[in-house]
Amino acid sequence: MKWTDDRGGNVEDRRGSGGTSGGAIVGGGLGTLIIAAIIFFLGGDPSSILSSGSMSSPQPQTEQRELSANDKKIGEMVDMMGKWNILTWDQIFKENGMTYTPPKIVLFSQTTQSGCGTAQSAMGPFYCPADQKVYMDMSFFNELQDKFGAKVTEFTIAYVLAHEVGHHVQTLLGTTQKVDNLRRSGRYSEAEMNRVSVATELQADFYAGVWAKKTDSREHILEPGDIESAIEAAQAVGDDNIQKRSQGYVNQESFTHGSSAQRKEWFMKGYNTGDIKQGDTFNQLLK
Repeated sequence: MKWTDDRGGNVEDRRGSGGTSGGAIVGGGLGTLIIAAIIFFLGGDPSSILSSGSMSSPQPQTEQRELSANDKKIGEMVDMMGKWNILTWDQIFKENGMTYTPPKIVLFSQTTQSGCGTAQSAMGPFYCPADQKVYMDMSFFNELQDKFGAKVTEFTIAYVLAHEVGHHVQTLLGTTQKVDNLRRSGRYSEAEMNRVSVATELQADFYAGVWAKKTDSREHILEPGDIESAIEAAQAVGDDNIQKRSQGYVNQESFTHGSSAQRKEWFMKGYNTGDIKQGDTFNQLLK
C-alpha cells in the first residue's frame, strides 16, 4: 500500500494515557478469540457485550507511557487512512445529494471507555453508534495473524477501518436504526434476526469495497496483493471458518456475520462496482 501526504483523519490517540493495566480476560484461548472476531465485525449497538462483566475484570490502576517511534508511525498511518475515508465518503455523499459527517477514530491500548461501554483489547476493532466513534486496539491484528492465519499488511488495517466506517455510514443512512428497531420489537425469531445481522455485516464489507475502489481511483494507493490481503482477513473471520475452529462443524442458521465466501463476494462487489447503490444485502429484510 502506498502512503500519501493526506492527514487529519479525525484520530483521538489514547494509547499513551488513560489505559487500564492489569485487566484479566476470563475464559481466554479460542473462546476469547471467537468473541474478538465477532466484535471485530459487530453491527448495531454492542453495549451488552462490551459492558459484560464476564469478559474481564480491569483493575483501577492507570498506566502512563511514552509512545514508541513505531507507535507514532502507526498513529500516522491510521491518521492517513482516516483522512482517506473522510475524502472518499464526502465525495460519495455529495454525489448522492447528502452531507457526510465523519466518525472519530479512537486508538487505545488494553481498555478505554466508549459510548457503548468499556472497550477492551480482546474485543478487537468496533464501531459504537452511540458516540459515532471507531475504536481500535492495534494488538488485535497480531491475533488475526497468529491465531486466525490471516496475513496482516498495512492494507489489512485499511480494510478493517473501512469496514468499521461502513457501519458509521449505515448509521448516517438510517440502516443501523432500522436494524435496532427490528431487534427491539421482539417480533422476529433469533434465526430471522441472524439473517438481518448477516446482511448488516455484508453491507459493511460492500462499503469497504466501494471505499477501496474510490480511494484508489483518487489516490492510487493499491499495490499488488493489497486486495488479496483484505479478502484473506474477511475470510478468516467468516462464520463458517470460526465455527469449524471452535466446534468442528458449521451451522448456517446460527451465522451472524456471513460465510467466508459471502464476505469475499460482497467486498468484491463493492470494489468492482464502486457504486453505493448496488449494496442492498438486505433484499427486503428491512421493508
